[in-house]
Amino acid sequence: MDRVIIEERYRFVPPYQGTVWPTLFRELVPWRLRRRYGVESVRCFGVDHLRASLRAGHGILLTPNHCRPSDPLILGRLARKASTLLFIIASWHLFKQSRFTAWYLRRAGAFSIYREGIDKQALKAAVEILSQATRPLVIFPEGVVTRANDRLETFMEGTTFIIRKAAKRMAREHPEKRIVIHPVAIRYFFHGDIEAALTPVLSRIEQRLSWAPQDHLALDQRIVKLGSALMALKEIEYLGEPQAGGLRPRLARTIEAILEPIEAEWLNSKKPTTQDVVARVKRLRSRILPGMIEGETSAAERGRRWRQLADLYLAQQMSHYSPGYIFKTGAPERKLETVERFEEDLTDRATVHRPMSAAIQVGEAIEVAPESGATRDNDALMEEIRTRIATMLKELAERGAPGREATADA
Repeated sequence: MDRVIIEERYRFVPPYQGTVWPTLFRELVPWRLRRRYGVESVRCFGVDHLRASLRAGHGILLTPNHCRPSDPLILGRLARKASTLLFIIASWHLFKQSRFTAWYLRRAGAFSIYREGIDKQALKAAVEILSQATRPLVIFPEGVVTRANDRLETFMEGTTFIIRKAAKRMAREHPEKRIVIHPVAIRYFFHGDIEAALTPVLSRIEQRLSWAPQDHLALDQRIVKLGSALMALKEIEYLGEPQAGGLRPRLARTIEAILEPIEAEWLNSKKPTTQDVVARVKRLRSRILPGMIEGETSAAERGRRWRQLADLYLAQQMSHYSPGYIFKTGAPERKLETVERFEEDLTDRATVHRPMSAAIQVGEAIEVAPESGATRDNDALMEEIRTRIATMLKELAERGAPGREATADA
């Protein structure tokens, strides 16, 4: 699980209000993107939309899709183009990787949120940032890294609560200003030889399965065959035998086989739920973890709960697979993302492939009305954000990757 779950009492990491460190780290972003993620150039579109909101003094919320771990750094390039700094809500587990990581993240603009419960301190900080309008705030509505350039996952709850509360506070304290949302689309492009990049990774995974290298197959066939094998292994583990039928229903059956027994134990519910997998996993974690954190469990019970948490993580990861994803456009990035997910789910790490480039597009401002807070209005607002991001992702894909000569950071 790569330390996604932290078995200790949560301590809020507040926003860092200084400007020297964030400005310095913003200037180092191109170096970090190249070195750590293989991203050699970034193109920014629609920056004038953000500049206009900054000039007006509005409270600004940026809502990007979250397809890769490098997304926060990509936003750093946008911040530099717009001559601003950013605050970013980040999962608490990221601050627990090391002392240096915690120190760096906070001074780069991140502050923590606890995903396994209701974090009133984080919500309060987010509302204050928006209503004070000192810097734009970034919230990734998908909540998790999806490794999918061209597909959006379900948006998590909580974003509209922050937006509405901040809008009401702004209307009360600064009626001449507004809270605005700028949907943001981030898309990556791979500039290398996709077969040469993925063949060693596929060979390593095949070796892990005790297979001979399947290099007699075309790349797409090799990826599909490996995915089918990984799917069958999980079906044997959780359902007793490989299942018949298409990949989509097989994924759904396996996910349910993982989640339903845990839900029956912790939620006392046998009724089907309409929540998406990520929301179900979050709810279960919030029930399982407290006793572990407070030291109320025996060693055997603690081990049992850790196995349940690992199962929940697996179900969440499986929910991000999209059957047929690599065939829908033939884009090399889709093949890359699929194999990265295979590797990440098996080893908690994914090979860095280079060279990559990224494009980021800022949408026009959506003004938030403070007087309305109905659930229907919140759903409509999130759907508008989602629709705009999806449209911009499609536009970025159609615009395509820059030529190989475009290697300098834009």
